[in-house]
Amino acid sequence: MAALRFAMGPVRSFASRTIIEEPTYKAAWRKFKQMYWTVKPKVPPYDHVCQVGDPVIRTSAAPVDVKDINSREIQNLIDTMTKVLRRNRAVGIAAPQVGVSKQVIVAEFTKKHVKVWSEERLVGREAEVFPLKVFINPKLKILDERQITLPEGCLSLKGFYADVPRAYKVEISGYDENADPVSWIVQGYTARILQHEVDHLHGNLFVDIMDSRTFSDELWTKWNLK
Repeated sequence: MAALRFAMGPVRSFASRTIIEEPTYKAAWRKFKQMYWTVKPKVPPYDHVCQVGDPVIRTSAAPVDVKDINSREIQNLIDTMTKVLRRNRAVGIAAPQVGVSKQVIVAEFTKKHVKVWSEERLVGREAEVFPLKVFINPKLKILDERQITLPEGCLSLKGFYADVPRAYKVEISGYDENADPVSWIVQGYTARILQHEVDHLHGNLFVDIMDSRTFSDELWTKWNLK
């Protein structure tokens, strides 16, 4: 493998995909341990996002027993999902993405997200700020079947995006982190976020419904640099 790599020339570091952001000293220590010790695999819920190819991403998630929602296990899962969501500056995450095949999703769209979006983009996507939302055993009902097609990416296919059609308006129902029944009617970008995350609970990804001719690597221009 080393000979093959040498024959092909150096790897372009700009094309690498960071699975988890960490300080340089931690990355160096982890690499050192991998070289000289037998490193045990992590145990879910992970502090990173599972990538496509991991079987958990394509597996239908199991419902959570309502009486277990307040358990340490589920509360820890929610806390970990929230940390991973915010570390990646994302707007939504599903439990399978941290290695746990349970029907739990977490989402938020904050003023921090707004700051990096143009006014044109916010208006065009009908994006509205909303606080952290947790849905356990969520059920989606489409209220407006108009299909809105917009670019979409995914933490589990990091660095790739495509145009994806989604229903304009939906109602989501389930349980929150306190085991209380909740429901929420949303439209526009918020509806897109929820549809994307609920898809994860059924083992589905945006690539399953995308316009395949728009599928792109966000680094594609850099591959053409010397």
